Amino acid sequence: MSSLIKGFSKLSREEKIETLTQTYSLPEDFSERLAHYRHPSQQELFDDFSENTLSNFYLPFGVAPNFKIDDRWYVVPMVVEESSVVAAASRAAAFWAQNGGFKTTIHGTLKKGQIWFKWNGPITQIQKHIDTLKAILLKAVKPITENMEKRGGGVEAISIIPLEQKTSLYQLEVLFETADSMGANFINSCLEEMKNPLQDFFQSQETLKQHGHIDIIMAILSNYTTGCLVTAAVECPVSALKPFAADLSSEQFAEKFKLAVDIARLDPSRAVTHNKGIFNGTDAVVIATGNDFRAVEAAGHAWAAKDGQYRSLSQCHITDDKIFRLELTLPLALGTVGGLTRLHPLAKLAIEMLGNPSARELMSIAASAGLANNFSAVASLVTTGIQKGHMKLHLSNLLKTENASPEETAAAEQYFSNKTVSAKAVKDFLMHFRQQNKS
Repeated sequence: MSSLIKGFSKLSREEKIETLTQTYSLPEDFSERLAHYRHPSQQELFDDFSENTLSNFYLPFGVAPNFKIDDRWYVVPMVVEESSVVAAASRAAAFWAQNGGFKTTIHGTLKKGQIWFKWNGPITQIQKHIDTLKAILLKAVKPITENMEKRGGGVEAISIIPLEQKTSLYQLEVLFETADSMGANFINSCLEEMKNPLQDFFQSQETLKQHGHIDIIMAILSNYTTGCLVTAAVECPVSALKPFAADLSSEQFAEKFKLAVDIARLDPSRAVTHNKGIFNGTDAVVIATGNDFRAVEAAGHAWAAKDGQYRSLSQCHITDDKIFRLELTLPLALGTVGGLTRLHPLAKLAIEMLGNPSARELMSIAASAGLANNFSAVASLVTTGIQKGHMKLHLSNLLKTENASPEETAAAEQYFSNKTVSAKAVKDFLMHFRQQNKS
């Protein structure tokens, strides 16, 4: 880098590209390659989604059919770049549709906001005034909450909680119901509006004022949405698991599957990869519907460590009467209105494909997709191994990387139909094939 770029955000797109090309010695075809992925008619819409937009980054928009969730049928849209995720979800969905489907329970839909402040007095003094404070804060945000209240949402509870690990630090915790919206902007707007009334209240009460000035540190929603919990579960007789058991008996498969999940409950190193497999499915639905997968992941991983050790999000049980059960519980704060859910054309289409679900229904769908991928992944691990199916689906990408011709691709697909796929094996095959077919 030869110099600091000043005022970059104020430049036009063309000026940004020219400046970057000159400053960072980027490829000569930088501008051309970016232009290739810009939308011919809706680029202005996509440009406004983020800052300093130069082009669009494409990801596959796939579907997993045959999901039966709470006795309703869905074709589930999934946006993911990893091969085998959609195929695994589809296979699991079809199997469980014939075995009762996915059953879900929504344990709550409350979201949390926090105003953190420093004050040198005791919590007992604040508690004496909490009802008055609540009334003042609710009145302050009434103009913001009116429309949300018409949709069944609004502020559900307000409390003040001391931070035990550090004296003089408190949080004003506010619980919100945001109906079918994820509600981040609504929550943050309410919290910002509460800051000044909170500060004024402490200064107006002599019993609080005598302990010094209140210093508000920050106001922000929490993505640790433990009030937005969903459980998805599947169960069937152990004998019904034979389609996934490969060379094992159904009983051997079920026991080995349960052991694999138990390992992920006990060992954090395995649990991280186990949970990544869950989010393969859940994130794909979250992204497809225009929701915030980063918030979902953060909450999920925190929930996995809620008892002090990072554990698997799913659990497996086999009853005495040989019933196999796999279940998953995780926090999912999702929306079906607001944000990009109706603004992004494909997110809007994804919502429509799902039958315009409520936020609660979308929680059930996303959790079920995660459980489907979890079932398929663990089933592969305890039987044929994860690479056999994954690398076969990855073969196409490896061939493209090696610039394989249509003839070479067809020959490779036939050759690897009963062989293990690897990057080296594909390279070796193409090298030999090209040598044998030299004119």
